[in-house]
Amino acid sequence: MGIPQKSTRTKTRRRLRDLDQISEDLRSPKHLEQHKSTKAAEDLPGLGQFYCVECAKWFESEHSLVTHRKGSTHKRRVKALKDEPYTQKEAEAAVGLRTDNGPRQAAKENTKDVEVDMENSGLMEEVAT
Repeated sequence: MGIPQKSTRTKTRRRLRDLDQISEDLRSPKHLEQHKSTKAAEDLPGLGQFYCVECAKWFESEHSLVTHRKGSTHKRRVKALKDEPYTQKEAEAAVGLRTDNGPRQAAKENTKDVEVDMENSGLMEEVAT
């Protein structure tokens, strides 16, 4: 029979921290310590001594941490962290949600209904001929 939805379980096991969480770790040492304290040192690789802050990964030895820092995945993550993370307001603006409803109300009031007399326009004469 097997494990139901095995792919979902494995994906959540490999889940890493998001870029906005990591950038908060870099800005605030208190935030980083709070994250590290949620994990028991006995359960972590290398007893929790070797941690890459930018990638939010634990390593067995100092050598594997140094090798990781020379790699392309680490360099890609550092490059992505140089950009400032989006705020909630910017994300909502990108989707089209607005927090202030003032300009929409004013735009509705300024619009006027304009009737166009189609019978006397030149377009109707060209179609009739």
